[in-house]
Amino acid sequence: MKASDWQVYGQTLSSRLFIGTALYPSPKVMIDAIKASQAEVITVSLRRQTSADKQSGGQFWQMIEQLNCHLLPNTAGCYSVKEAVNTAHMARELFDTDWVKLEVLGDSYNLQPDPFALVEATKILIEDGFKVFPYCTDDLVLCQKLAELGCEVLMPWGAPIGTGQGLLNPYALKTLRERLPDMTLLVDAGIGKPSDAVQALELGFDGILLNTAIAEALEPETMAYAFADAINAGRLAYEAGVMPKRDNAKPSTPTLDQPIWQQHA
Repeated sequence: MKASDWQVYGQTLSSRLFIGTALYPSPKVMIDAIKASQAEVITVSLRRQTSADKQSGGQFWQMIEQLNCHLLPNTAGCYSVKEAVNTAHMARELFDTDWVKLEVLGDSYNLQPDPFALVEATKILIEDGFKVFPYCTDDLVLCQKLAELGCEVLMPWGAPIGTGQGLLNPYALKTLRERLPDMTLLVDAGIGKPSDAVQALELGFDGILLNTAIAEALEPETMAYAFADAINAGRLAYEAGVMPKRDNAKPSTPTLDQPIWQQHA
């Protein structure tokens, strides 16, 4: 059984996994993993694609085109508003899309987004007609500001990029879901294993964006299958309604001769 379809900036998608194109041991492994993941959105880096005039870059681009997926260019590696905005404009020309995954980093050690620069760059790009997917922290006030600017999608981290630490602050992510009930939310960064993805989807997040957890697995294609199944399972669980946690035990089989009010306590 498949989880329900969803909308991302007017596009109907069935897969809730966005997948990256970096770090794979070979282009073939990358393509096999993307196909296995069933992802319909692929993130691509302008800085990698600018080598498209070279033979290897051209082959990479041809392989990506053959997948017939939506492209989500990113501004990875940008540390200033100007750099991120310029990169986004170049990506729109190169990839022919107004979607952009906006990254404006503030710290080179843990690759944490700069919240002040992110808000400024988001405002500029939305005014320029972009559909912005901001990579942000799990700070509620920051996410509220980004929503006020017109973002229809937010992508808070679960943990720093590439760490595989999973959801370090489930409380903060749960708060975002509760306080921004109409916002499309994806966990972007920090996912290390399929159970991390299940946890995020069970919290009510709409999707996952990941790269390293699949690309650096011993068997990327197999791991991609695992994530596809996990994300679908997590969303189905959320849609079905997870039972509440209780402090006291509750027997699943009623006890004979026990008063009815105790059976249903």
